[in-house]
Amino acid sequence: MRERHWGFSGVLAAVLMACASTGFAEGSPIKQGFDAAWARQPEQRSAALRRDSAAAGLAAAGRWSPEPPSLELGAKTDRYARNDGGREYAGGIAIPLWLPGERASAQASASSDMSAVDARLLAARWRLAAQVREAFWTVRRADIEQQIAERRLANATRLAQDVARRVSAGDLARADSHQAQAGVAAAQAAVAQAGIGRIQAATAWKALTGLDAARVAESSSPESRPPEALADGQHPALLDLTARVERARAQQALAGVQTRLNPELTLGAVRERDAFGERYQDSIVVGIRVPLGSTSGSAARLAAASADLTEAESELSLEEARIAGQADAARATLHALELTRDAAKRRADLARESRGFFAKSFQLGETDLPTRLRADLEAYEAERQAARSRLDADAAVSSLRQALGLLPD
Repeated sequence: MRERHWGFSGVLAAVLMACASTGFAEGSPIKQGFDAAWARQPEQRSAALRRDSAAAGLAAAGRWSPEPPSLELGAKTDRYARNDGGREYAGGIAIPLWLPGERASAQASASSDMSAVDARLLAARWRLAAQVREAFWTVRRADIEQQIAERRLANATRLAQDVARRVSAGDLARADSHQAQAGVAAAQAAVAQAGIGRIQAATAWKALTGLDAARVAESSSPESRPPEALADGQHPALLDLTARVERARAQQALAGVQTRLNPELTLGAVRERDAFGERYQDSIVVGIRVPLGSTSGSAARLAAASADLTEAESELSLEEARIAGQADAARATLHALELTRDAAKRRADLARESRGFFAKSFQLGETDLPTRLRADLEAYEAERQAARSRLDADAAVSSLRQALGLLPD
């Protein structure tokens, strides 16, 4: 596994600070939807409690004893044997002691747990961003489909009305009127289908974010184009896996020193006499209890920690290669979609001009209705493709930001 020369804790702190600084500030509809969706997530609601748990573990690792002291009390008498008056009363406390290197390893493990909590939350935010982006662009595509279908219906209706007037005047045959009315029916069916898609997309957006989809339709270019190169190691997925690696490494080190039970220091006092009439004698007792041999589960814990470390390191290496490949593919896709967008725009402009030519020619009686309908259909399809290409290019920017690990801005 290759060496990393960036500090994980510093990188994670910088990324989290950047996320916190944005907060619920006014931004694009994607950003607003993301903030609203994150506020509804179980991970966000339990974040404070998980941080408290990690902080408690860190505080426990910093104590001067691995476990709380225990109180020991005892008494000895000969009342049930000779009954000479022999008495002994003892009291003390037993204080567990850290094993060599255990306290430092426990502190490192607790610190890695704290970093893992924040890295896990950041990765959860990144995964949620993918869902919000997908839902957003689904709504935008449904809006465009509905708008284009409605414009097609309006054009078909105007043409049918014009044809009906010319049929009444005897300029066109009734068959032409039937063709025009068929075009209106097809446009009405397209509007209905687009409406169904719009309702489904808006419902999914509201279920995810709790927001109405009205503002989604008003947005144009919701996310900014990311820079060509980003700092190494700032991807949320890599931060999460790196935190897992450091946590597994710290747990392996801790398991390596916890090979036996903790020794105990005993401090106590004894008050005793040998017979009736004698004065009690007081004494102080200092002792230490050192377990011999290793515990039965120490080898199993060390093996499990080593397996977790190996698995985390392997997963991190695979994820690094996968994320790099996804980023390269997202850049190439964005470039290709931008070329497609420009070509579709040129086609739509030409089809729009051609429709105007055929409309004038039809009014002058130089073009028949089927030719006019084909020109309208070609213009509709070209306009629809141009609109979808614009959306696809904008959506590719979001996909590239997602592949680079950037949250909505």
